Amino acid sequence: MKAQLIEVGLSHSKKIHIKKVDKFFLDEPFHFHHLCELVWVEESFGKRIVGDSIGNFENGDLILMGPELPHIWQNDEIYYRKKKGHRVKATVIYFPADLPLNLTDEHNILAPIQELIKKAARGLAFYGSTRQKASQILSAISGEEGLTKIINFLEVIDILSHSTECRQLASVSFKNLYDEKDTDRINKVYQFLMQNFYRDINLQEVADLCNMTPNAFCRFFKSRTQKSFTQFLNELRIGHACKLIQNKAYSIADVCYESGYNNLTNFNKFFKSVTGLTPSKYRKKSGLTNLALKY
Repeated sequence: MKAQLIEVGLSHSKKIHIKKVDKFFLDEPFHFHHLCELVWVEESFGKRIVGDSIGNFENGDLILMGPELPHIWQNDEIYYRKKKGHRVKATVIYFPADLPLNLTDEHNILAPIQELIKKAARGLAFYGSTRQKASQILSAISGEEGLTKIINFLEVIDILSHSTECRQLASVSFKNLYDEKDTDRINKVYQFLMQNFYRDINLQEVADLCNMTPNAFCRFFKSRTQKSFTQFLNELRIGHACKLIQNKAYSIADVCYESGYNNLTNFNKFFKSVTGLTPSKYRKKSGLTNLALKY
């Protein structure tokens, strides 16, 4: 798997860059860059891949990603119809990993920020009061100027660096082995799977996207992602199932078929292997805790 190294224009800068996103749908390819990236999703939902983590995103998500961490965010299919009421609204902040660290040499200030940046190497998803407090600041930050913008950015970093309301996304074993050589074909594979996971997928049609034989494609895919193609597809499908299963309007059977499985036996088996719970237990627990969690 090769992610695209993109140049966002600030790699050798000590500045922060704040981007306000307001568009019909997300369209960036699978990529990585040399900066930290903080994403607050005001309005949007879909699938995201961060390193080797596969899951969903939705309104209110707050994600911090460290430098060189490959990622792609893609909206659910309804966004591409450009229907009224469905737009992507988000605030994205790019900043050098050492920017906050260059502002002081006081250990009690530096230590929490250093730990935050270290954890962000695998991606961090924030929740609870941390997300609420940070979001309130981020909702206005793009319209601010000068020192006010910098002070509010640092306040957000301070909130995140002292929070325990977060979980890491990519696995401990994840390593960025990607270069630009295979960017086009792996991006095609990811986008194809995120758009078609709900139906039967023939390995040949995926291999054709890369101009490979099925056997060559499977070797290529696993060598880059550290996951078999089947494992990746199941994690993508189960991630979608975890989202649907929290909606009581869907029966377990509905969730099974909407997520790309043809029978309940396989669905139950893969669901438990990925989440550690049966679908019915996951549904019960997700209504009582912040289990939504893994996905």
